[in-house]
Amino acid sequence: MYQERKTLLNARAKVLKAMAHPTRLFIIEELEKGERCVCDLTDQIGADVSTVSKHLSVLRQAGIVSDDKRGNQVFYSLRVPCILNFFGCVESVLESNSREHAALLEVVSK
Repeated sequence: MYQERKTLLNARAKVLKAMAHPTRLFIIEELEKGERCVCDLTDQIGADVSTVSKHLSVLRQAGIVSDDKRGNQVFYSLRVPCILNFFGCVESVLESNSREHAALLEVVSK
């Protein structure tokens, strides 16, 4: 039983690790608006093609994005748009932490 649970937890960790970079979070947010080619993302991010391609490869291997090669260009899209729901949860954690921090500062300043 533990081994099955461990397999699931490892799979979850792989997805979370893939998202654990600001550039990859930006890519996910951009793909929410629709598919993008590497060249579009490269211009927006301000990095070279190989760097952006590596980030996209990590996201693809984790199953977050899918790719579609058309001629010389590769277009990427979100494979599971529900991944964006996770960001709402992260924002809730950040807001909670901010309120807690503000309350601590208030106590300390008295």
